[in-house]
Amino acid sequence: MIESLASRMATGIKHQVPEHPASFAVLKFAIAVILNVLFIVALTLAISLLTGRTNEVVQILVSFALLRQVSGGAHMKSGTACVLFTTALFTILSFIDVNSTVVLLFNGASLLIVLWLAPTGIERQTRIPRNHWPKLKFIAVLLVAANFAIGSPVIAASFLAQSVSLIISRRG
Repeated sequence: MIESLASRMATGIKHQVPEHPASFAVLKFAIAVILNVLFIVALTLAISLLTGRTNEVVQILVSFALLRQVSGGAHMKSGTACVLFTTALFTILSFIDVNSTVVLLFNGASLLIVLWLAPTGIERQTRIPRNHWPKLKFIAVLLVAANFAIGSPVIAASFLAQSVSLIISRRG
């Protein structure tokens, strides 16, 4: 679904502006990435309005995205699968309500995984030179460490899910 929509949009752009410097493949990829994000945010927020968990979903959307940008992680085979899986995951995570001890355990596990694996799986998705990757790890560690002070159960769960994605990416 997303790939075909991105393809149609890229074709339209190339038809309207044939001299555009970006190739069809580059346009299609960029549009697909934007559509993925838009569909994930829109669907997750729509569901959160029905479940009454909008505040929690916003925390998850922001925290997961921030950590993912600097740490990398696993990718699904298709954009549609990504949207469906991520929307379901974020909706489930929005119901996490654990005590402070479990938040500390989630934060600790996330911190150890990020220290061990971040960044993982970003080779083909970033233009950041490899010599700057230790800075990405440092930022990822700071993000996770911030939740020791914040103490949010849904942010802790979000960070743990993203951290597990690093393990999956490394194995895959």
